[in-house]
Amino acid sequence: MIDLQSDEFFMRQALREAQRAYKATEVPIGAVVVREGQVISRAWNQVEMLRDATAHAEMLALTAAQSAMEDWRLEGCTLYVTKEPCPMCAGAIVHCRPERVVFGCPDPKGGAAGGWINLLDANPPLNHKCEVSAGVLGEECLGMIQSFFREARERKKVEKGLEKEE
Repeated sequence: MIDLQSDEFFMRQALREAQRAYKATEVPIGAVVVREGQVISRAWNQVEMLRDATAHAEMLALTAAQSAMEDWRLEGCTLYVTKEPCPMCAGAIVHCRPERVVFGCPDPKGGAAGGWINLLDANPPLNHKCEVSAGVLGEECLGMIQSFFREARERKKVEKGLEKEE
């Protein structure tokens, strides 16, 4: 039986958003914001599509959640995201004040929720601290990202091969 309130259930919702990014040839990261057991916003990476370096799934989901709540404070909310938030997204998360952040796969090089730094913790002394749960459906989240980049490398090889033929 599926628990419709579990972290795995909501991470699957974020994975669906990541799949949308994958199909659009965007880095496949998805995010959902949940309040009182209901998804109030959904988003996927749209950096290339919008030509906007800030159009990460987390940023778009936070903005949509703020609109849904008609408040910039996301108190009582949980952000689910398929990959550990970067420093930009972690900074925005701190300022939006969700209660929890749940992520799938870690990002040891660029993650800011426990990777090389944790901006969501009380240290550094920012104005808010989020509870963090890491590794929820982590292998699935990582697998999607790895497949995306493997395919991207293959496309590049093909493109280079075509250039040599011309």
